[in-house]
Amino acid sequence: MTVTLADVAARARVSPATVSRVLNGNYPVATSTRERVLRAVDDLDYVLNGPASSLAAATSDLIGILVNDIADPFFGIMAGAAQTEIGGPGDGSGRAGGEKLAVVCNTGGSPARELTYLTLLQRQRAAAVVLTGGAVEDPAHRAAMSAKLAKLADAGTRVVLCGRPPLPDGESVLAALAFDNRGGGRRLTEHLLSLGHRRIGYVAGPLERTTTRHRLEGHRDAMRAAGLYGDGGTAGEKGTAGGTGTAGKRGTTGGAGTAGEGRPAHAGDEERLTVHGSYDRSSGYDATVELLRREPEITAVLAANDTVALGAAAAIRDRGLRIPEDISVAGFDDLPFSVDVVPALTTVRLPLFEAGARAGRLAMGKETPPPGGIATIPAELMVRGSTAVPRVE
Repeated sequence: MTVTLADVAARARVSPATVSRVLNGNYPVATSTRERVLRAVDDLDYVLNGPASSLAAATSDLIGILVNDIADPFFGIMAGAAQTEIGGPGDGSGRAGGEKLAVVCNTGGSPARELTYLTLLQRQRAAAVVLTGGAVEDPAHRAAMSAKLAKLADAGTRVVLCGRPPLPDGESVLAALAFDNRGGGRRLTEHLLSLGHRRIGYVAGPLERTTTRHRLEGHRDAMRAAGLYGDGGTAGEKGTAGGTGTAGKRGTTGGAGTAGEGRPAHAGDEERLTVHGSYDRSSGYDATVELLRREPEITAVLAANDTVALGAAAAIRDRGLRIPEDISVAGFDDLPFSVDVVPALTTVRLPLFEAGARAGRLAMGKETPPPGGIATIPAELMVRGSTAVPRVE
């Protein structure tokens, strides 16, 4: 049953006119009254009819693209590519012929803001929403997201995930384009292992993100397969466990089951050689300083993404060490600057533009969804000058 403005007024114990004033923001209302009205709106999931109020079953020409940080090239590239498909060819004619208005919503990584934007898009009867990047691994937020997306889908809104794993109950999602973060993380670590590295530090992303867990799981899978980690630890735990320990000489390689010259591997290395932080340069710098404090003999640092890798490289240079002669550095995503830094950054390429453009076509109904609504986007290892055989002393 459709919730009306009168229903909200009754729940909030105010007049319909007061509800209208709160929602339109065009008249001063007491703070306590405003909070009571907004609480009633949330409780009843009331949707304010926007420009399409006379066509209750119709969607608008609006498409929302949700990103964590538009200043981050990872999100900017996907959002820009989606927008090119949504906004049309831009032939200069000024005529509208089936195009839609793409609105980029910057959540700042806030789960609450993500839900708020979806509610606002629901009120505007958005034709589609595109959610980019990893999801927050919180059961309450996941349940709230599933409920909100289901309501959007029921209202005729197309829901597309880009670079985000599918939801457990994905019936409301038209398509999920999921990056192979786990496979990319594994291949990157296998590359370092093939060069002879055994003492590898890992600068991970935020604990609560699916992207962080999947990339870290790939790294640890490769380390375990090489016999360098025990069976303990999980990819989602904080990297603060374990003592300081000692290690062999820089660049020496042990056989299977060793973590360097004369030092047996143990499960605690998983956590001791992992530091979590944000997906930014300063976090990469600080985390690498901490890794070098914990284990001065590491021969390689893997970063959560390319931006984090820049910070890691700066921390290594500030210690008077060379890349890759003393310590190899690798990133993830293959952002545009990766090939231009010196030395060029070894990384894992995700086809961000292609994925964003595909998400835009799906949002517009220009492309048929993948079988089962899920497509895994492959990750490609890009070997460049920042990784090399470890130095033997």
